[in-house]
Amino acid sequence: MINVAMWGKALRIIPRISKDEWDRLDVISRWLIATRSAVFIMTALSCGIGGLLAYRDGFFQWSYFVACMVGLVFAHATNNLLNDYTDHKRGIDKDNYYRSQYGPQPLEHGLMSVGTLFTYIAVSGLIAAAAGAYLVVETGWVTLLFMAAGAGFVLFYTWPLKYIGMGEPSVILVWGPLMVGGTYYVVSGGHWDWGIPLISLAYAIGPTTVLFGKHTDKLEQDKEKGVNTLPVIIGERAARFATIGLWIFQYALVALLVIQRAIGPALFVVVLALPKFFSAARVFAVPRPTEEPSDLPPDVWPLYLSAHAFVYNRAFGLLFLVGLIADVVLTKLRVY
Repeated sequence: MINVAMWGKALRIIPRISKDEWDRLDVISRWLIATRSAVFIMTALSCGIGGLLAYRDGFFQWSYFVACMVGLVFAHATNNLLNDYTDHKRGIDKDNYYRSQYGPQPLEHGLMSVGTLFTYIAVSGLIAAAAGAYLVVETGWVTLLFMAAGAGFVLFYTWPLKYIGMGEPSVILVWGPLMVGGTYYVVSGGHWDWGIPLISLAYAIGPTTVLFGKHTDKLEQDKEKGVNTLPVIIGERAARFATIGLWIFQYALVALLVIQRAIGPALFVVVLALPKFFSAARVFAVPRPTEEPSDLPPDVWPLYLSAHAFVYNRAFGLLFLVGLIADVVLTKLRVY
């Protein structure tokens, strides 16, 4: 039976469900849960930012934008499914490992077989590839380069990049210049502006800090499993303060971009995220608790730093998008 309520829930959070509950779900609900679709908002925002910048500059094709959104979201889904398969095969998720505590891991929890998981991977990957192929035909071979770079990160993020401290730098490149810049290029029909990658970094820092928080949350478990994420390499304290530093740099970068007139002053709306920044920074400024805090919402732990980082990033990212929309409107009205 179709469960639309579960679709909405899976898009907001990562539901924790039993095998019996899983067996009663429709295939779309299962796909949304298995792919951890709640995090797709970060990809959608990157695509939206690239599209807005193209529209602001007078280049926009709706069909290209829709194809780009579909391709990026399904590529993200494919990556998450491959991530689960790789970590399962390498034994990373065994023995109640951190990642299998905060949400269902389809293979580790026996929710689906390897064959079914590969069906999900194949369908998701084919949809992403079809969208990409359409854009290559329509906009040229440079789009193929963006597509190849994205496929490389999808295939190699889980291993070896995550294991050698390159997962975090990969995320800032993917959610920044690759997604935002690639969207700008294809949606504009092949136009390019070298200021776009710099603008994209002002947003991409956010998803990167969510990953920083997640890898700091499970630093000890990763160390035991031999997964050398960047927080494992630099240590817990340095990882926490590096995250705060990245958030501060976001605001400095927005100010610099406004001063250079790469974006308009409407982007200063991101300062409305400062209360959530101060709240998250206070959490990151002290060592992560070893036991679940009493004030943490239910079904969040062992996510902690990453949960606070996600809440802040969602606020900053949405305000950044609102600022860009206002910037586009004001630019089209020739207000500035």
